[in-house]
Amino acid sequence: MMAMPTGNERRPGASRGARRALALVALLAGGVDAADTKAPHGALAMDAQQALIDAMGPKADPALPAAIDPVVWKSIVPADNQMNADRVALGRKLYFDVRLSADGTVACATCHDVSRGFTDQRPVSEGIKDQLGRRNAPTTLNALLMQTMFLDGRAPSLEEQAKLPIVNPIEMGMKDGAQAAAAIAGDAEYQQLFQKAYGRAPNYEDIGRALAAFERTLIFMDTPFDDFVRGNPDAVSAEARRGWELFNGQARCVSCHWLNPSNPIGSDNRFHNIGVAARHQDFEQLAKKALTALQQDDSAQAVDELALGSDLSELGRFMVTRNRSDIGAFKTSQLRNVGITQPYMHDGSLQTLWDVMDHYNKGGEANPFLDGGIEPLALSEADVDAVVAFMFTLTDKRFAEQNQRELARQRGLAQTQRPFRDNALANRQQFPFEARVLGTGKE
Repeated sequence: MMAMPTGNERRPGASRGARRALALVALLAGGVDAADTKAPHGALAMDAQQALIDAMGPKADPALPAAIDPVVWKSIVPADNQMNADRVALGRKLYFDVRLSADGTVACATCHDVSRGFTDQRPVSEGIKDQLGRRNAPTTLNALLMQTMFLDGRAPSLEEQAKLPIVNPIEMGMKDGAQAAAAIAGDAEYQQLFQKAYGRAPNYEDIGRALAAFERTLIFMDTPFDDFVRGNPDAVSAEARRGWELFNGQARCVSCHWLNPSNPIGSDNRFHNIGVAARHQDFEQLAKKALTALQQDDSAQAVDELALGSDLSELGRFMVTRNRSDIGAFKTSQLRNVGITQPYMHDGSLQTLWDVMDHYNKGGEANPFLDGGIEPLALSEADVDAVVAFMFTLTDKRFAEQNQRELARQRGLAQTQRPFRDNALANRQQFPFEARVLGTGKE
């Protein structure tokens, strides 16, 4: 990742921001106490996060990053938000600015923390007034390659996605876009940055555009796996190589997690019901409740609020399309940097990648809307270990130390708790309907 000092160093005369940065790199290197780097809601202090970005090495060319095919790049950058350094600089400043929240405690980087794989590594995120939402925060790393945004695809672009958390009452809580723009409009530096970037005074639409421009620079796809596919067989372990074979074979991961040069993030960008929410929700009743609510208001902001602030969150894509086939369906998450973006699934209910594999191995959770491709896999314990080992090779080298620590942590948890493992279901020794028929109370 980077050369890092050890210990909680404090240099004479160093600024508080510099001390925080030093404490941060020490924390990432060896897990020492860095309490003075904390911000509200458990995030790392914003100046320390920016210091970490600066330490990550060369930046992508905002006009044409080398990691992205030029044809693809042209297709994903909107005509009204072409990339340049001024727009990226403005977006970066906005990404770390808590003034965009109603109580001055939440920035984009609160839930998409640089030190936590650009997530918050919590089951669900915390916004203003310590309110908890209903969704796990996806990483902003490589988000530019997603075809729709949010886990239910309710935003068609990064520009639209970036604006909605600002006015969501649970997340950043601004009354509307005008209030958000007013919060920074008097700042002379912002006035200059907006003029240079867009030729206008600060406004809500350009806030979204600038944030999207910055997020399109967060390309983190230089991994051991990439070295392996480029021809270095020693870049990953023998176990991980076997996991790659299983990924494309018996484990059937590739059915949804397409991973190839033309689709490098490992997502089919489609929506699937894999049964996670079926453990505790009645989808039929929720769908009826949702249709009633959407008849009253089906605006993008209303859908956004229902997705974050109510049980209707569990309906996933259905809230956007109202198609019965989309009940309980969520977007296939990317696999890049999956080792450091725990916990997993839309509700953060799976703590480790072993839990994820156990969930799929038994065929998901039975429900009337389960995706037809979800079925028992009959993977052995060695198979599960191999696929997990492979997935940990998909973390960018700049996070190598965090990745190794997280692998060790998850392995330790998996040795003591496997709440989703069910070998009888995985090996078809029992079928889901049997529990219901026999009255055992488990399906």
